[in-house]
Amino acid sequence: QVRLVESGGGLVQAGGSLRLSCAASGRTFCSYTMTWFRQAPGTAREFVATIVWSDGSTYYADSMKGRFTISGDNAKNTVYLQMNNVQPEDTAVYYCAALAMGVVAGPIPWDEYESWGRGTQVTVFT
Repeated sequence: QVRLVESGGGLVQAGGSLRLSCAASGRTFCSYTMTWFRQAPGTAREFVATIVWSDGSTYYADSMKGRFTISGDNAKNTVYLQMNNVQPEDTAVYYCAALAMGVVAGPIPWDEYESWGRGTQVTVFT
């Protein structure tokens, strides 16, 4: 059973930075794809960024490119999302998701992911 636990959310002023963490356990994740999604109230779940653990390939939503960086620490089984220059529209619950797929050609739809964390709230104020 894969377990994902997000942390690092909180209140941040617009223009500031935040780093989210997703600690994974229960499997060997070398053949997994790990992704951050987010969901604001009243909106659909939105793709943020993906990392393929086997080769480190990354994919980003266009609106996050240049501001957000996804990375992974294999030794700690942890995936990070570094968020820079955050804006009020980044306010959302951020979820970590895992898919047992070692090679992907691009973002995978959220409903194909097998495991999810409970999310961490990010609130950006002006």
